[in-house]
Amino acid sequence: MRYLLDANAVIFALTGHPRVLARFANCDEGDLALSAIAFAEVSLGIARGKPPSPDVMAGFLEEVAVVPFDERAARYYPQLPFRRGNFDRLIAAHALSLDLTLVTNNEADFPDIPGLRIENWTL
Repeated sequence: MRYLLDANAVIFALTGHPRVLARFANCDEGDLALSAIAFAEVSLGIARGKPPSPDVMAGFLEEVAVVPFDERAARYYPQLPFRRGNFDRLIAAHALSLDLTLVTNNEADFPDIPGLRIENWTL
């Protein structure tokens, strides 16, 4: 694995954002992973009728593994600057624990997290 996907990266890919799709196409098998936290965020949107469709998401999950948020990730979480009610901190802790680059369109949510590598594939 090289990249951990934030929820917005998944949504951009599955709704056809050309730059994100091009970056996905340049990845080798196994390069991409989806945090269980981000998967929960996308699943909530799907349950509320937002894209992607359940079928499209199911197809995506055949290609990209969901990575469990485990004890190691939980140990990184309290080391991060705290922001109440923000799943982004859990996703950042998850990326750090796996030593992966986080792919997100919400760069502004992460600049204060030391050591976190971020790429915005929409640019």
